Amino acid sequence: MRPDELKDLLRATREGRVSLEDAASALGRSPVEDLGFARLDTHRELRQGIPEAIYGAGKTSDEIIEIAHRMLSVTSSPVVATRVDAKSASSIVAAFPDALHHERARMIVFRRAQNELTGRIVVVCAGTSDLPVADEAAVTADALGAVVGRVTDVGVAGIHRVLASEAELREADVVIVVAGMEGALASVVGGVTPAPVIAVPTSIGYGASFEGLAALLTMLNSCAAGVVVTNIDNGYGAACAAVRILNGGMRS
Repeated sequence: MRPDELKDLLRATREGRVSLEDAASALGRSPVEDLGFARLDTHRELRQGIPEAIYGAGKTSDEIIEIAHRMLSVTSSPVVATRVDAKSASSIVAAFPDALHHERARMIVFRRAQNELTGRIVVVCAGTSDLPVADEAAVTADALGAVVGRVTDVGVAGIHRVLASEAELREADVVIVVAGMEGALASVVGGVTPAPVIAVPTSIGYGASFEGLAALLTMLNSCAAGVVVTNIDNGYGAACAAVRILNGGMRS
């Protein structure tokens, strides 16, 4: 159940269009759908403002298909699957012809929200090798109803590329910075934009990058005040944090 659905139910009860008994029955339904191999949290959007996603890694295509069917039938929320491999994606899209498969992001969007959030999220990517994680962030934010801008291939080895995008960065309401190697881009962006900056270290880099650990530590030690950091390669988590910022913790 989404927050707007709860408001509609309460409004209908107040106006006499729904009986108290029917309203109590609707609110009394279990927020958990037990599929045997998975338990779906169908009230997460009501509590947090962001619905549960399907984490595709380790799941079979049949399991993802069944979860998606149930989520689509018991909610009106955006429904997405993350970290879906190409082989599974083929079977899943065949079962859901209207679904959108974002191959590089390894995501499938079964249902997206309308662009209903006030504000703009800009996803900044250091290099094209970081695009899978940047795409995950952008696709997630779009599916959750945000307006998303992109700034790509502006790593600090050519710092003039970042500065050339300063106007767009300054107009953003939240900026997600995705970078591997040494991860210095987050500090640079944090120094030119007034918006909150969410830094996402990626596992891209040579041996001493330690599969993203070097970028993670650089971002955690940023000298730019107000830069916060997600886990390595966690574009999905960064997008959810950005959407929470935009929706103001559901205060509306």
